[in-house]
Amino acid sequence: MAFTLMEVVVSLAIVATIFGGVLLAYIQSARRAEWSGRSLAAQAQAIQQIEQIRSAVWDQQTTSGSLGIRDEVQNLVLQNKVTTSNGLVTGYSWTNLDLPSSGTNYVAATNFVRVQIISNFWPSFPAVTLRMIRVDTVWPCSWNGTNKLFTNTVCTYSSPDD
Repeated sequence: MAFTLMEVVVSLAIVATIFGGVLLAYIQSARRAEWSGRSLAAQAQAIQQIEQIRSAVWDQQTTSGSLGIRDEVQNLVLQNKVTTSNGLVTGYSWTNLDLPSSGTNYVAATNFVRVQIISNFWPSFPAVTLRMIRVDTVWPCSWNGTNKLFTNTVCTYSSPDD
């Protein structure tokens, strides 16, 4: 039994449509996997920056017994670091994302850091001093043929060491 030319053309069109859909789905899943990898690497960079800040010594009383505040957050290595009198520290750092790469296809990300002292002095409660640490990691990814910037934000609080 032979097929007519019309049946062959219709079956080829159906196969081409299905094959095109499979290719489109494969390309989209590869793009999404690349975006997810970059997002997770940027999240790891933000958490690493947070942990670096949290590990800095912040004593409200020094160990020698004399009163004083020891705050080593002032020693952070940040570009354009600004420290105000009320304890606000801002600046940025950049590094390459921890992604597999070959040659020179590194992906750079920028960590924008903000460390702020928060205190409450309510009369009925004891004074509590906290440090709010916020890191915004900005990283690039090509999306639908254009380069776009994405941001991962991590925010946490820490208390003095004493």
